[in-house]
Amino acid sequence: MVLASMTSSNAVVLAGAVFLASAVEMVEALTIVVAVGHTEGWRAALRGLAVGLVTLAVLVAAVGPALAHFPLVALRLVVGSVLFIFGLQWLRKAILRASGLQAKRDEDAVYRQTVASLETDAETHQRARVAFVLSFKGVFLEGLEVVIIVLTLGSSAGRLGLAVLAAIAALVVVGLAGVIVARQLSNVPENLMKMVVGVLLVSYGTFFTGEGLKVRWPGGDVALVVVAGAYGIVACLTVIGLRSSAGRHPEGATSP
Repeated sequence: MVLASMTSSNAVVLAGAVFLASAVEMVEALTIVVAVGHTEGWRAALRGLAVGLVTLAVLVAAVGPALAHFPLVALRLVVGSVLFIFGLQWLRKAILRASGLQAKRDEDAVYRQTVASLETDAETHQRARVAFVLSFKGVFLEGLEVVIIVLTLGSSAGRLGLAVLAAIAALVVVGLAGVIVARQLSNVPENLMKMVVGVLLVSYGTFFTGEGLKVRWPGGDVALVVVAGAYGIVACLTVIGLRSSAGRHPEGATSP
């Protein structure tokens, strides 16, 4: 019974991390695709979307099977280090945005910037080509991050199928949201998701690196929840501290 509970807890954390990470990247890709579709027509946008997805599928087919033959201990050590660094980058940016030291990502501004880049080119063929490239780049680059997260987290935890299902669920949710709200993507709490994902990725990175170094975590998989909670508390305290510091030293004020 205890072992089943530990396994279930690990599965929930894994699915949540993959779902949120995938959702964040898909929202960013959707912003570009929607802008291209409304400005240049959906033909160019969907072509870029399709080619980007096909390219990602080929990449997964080429790299995915190789992970199955990689030693699990070494895989977790490498993946843990990568996830820790990757998660720190997400967490740092989310903390700076939450504390007000860095502007939050404005999906409406990204939409307007994409539209402006299309409208500056007067020639129809050139605009169509730019639209295709923008759509492809957005889907491929953001999708590549999703692929990395799904493959590394899923393979390291031995639950690749669950990770894939979580990513598909995120795709469905974000796709439906895009159809419903279209240009209202700024309502999506992207920074909150980025904060949560950053905490989860750093936690997984710590946990997998420890296992790669043959650390025996107290409680087994339950330790992952404790690590995530600790990182979450540290992140919240850091945001509070930075906000307090910014309040004491407002922009433009001079130090004594």
